[in-house]
Amino acid sequence: MSEFWAPIDPSALRRERAKARELRASPWWKRRIAEGVCHYCRRRVGPRNLTMDHVVPMGRGGRSTRGNVVPACKDCNSKKQSMVPVEWQAYLRSLGAVSDD
Repeated sequence: MSEFWAPIDPSALRRERAKARELRASPWWKRRIAEGVCHYCRRRVGPRNLTMDHVVPMGRGGRSTRGNVVPACKDCNSKKQSMVPVEWQAYLRSLGAVSDD
């Protein structure tokens, strides 16, 4: 599996991180985490145990937008690291966690 890393300008990265902080403080994000359920494993871990995950990581061209961030438990976020969705699904299949359907 090859990885693609988009060069990201440090000032652009700072802007994206600032946008992520704004999203985390927004009522929209508070509603997203209210149920306390991880987007990936669907476990109920409580709102305080959820992190904001960029579905497409910033280092791989992702942005800090509502369409690219999901609540993730710390375990899933740590395991996913910089994987894009297709890589994450392949990883889960390798563990036998999801079917090919």
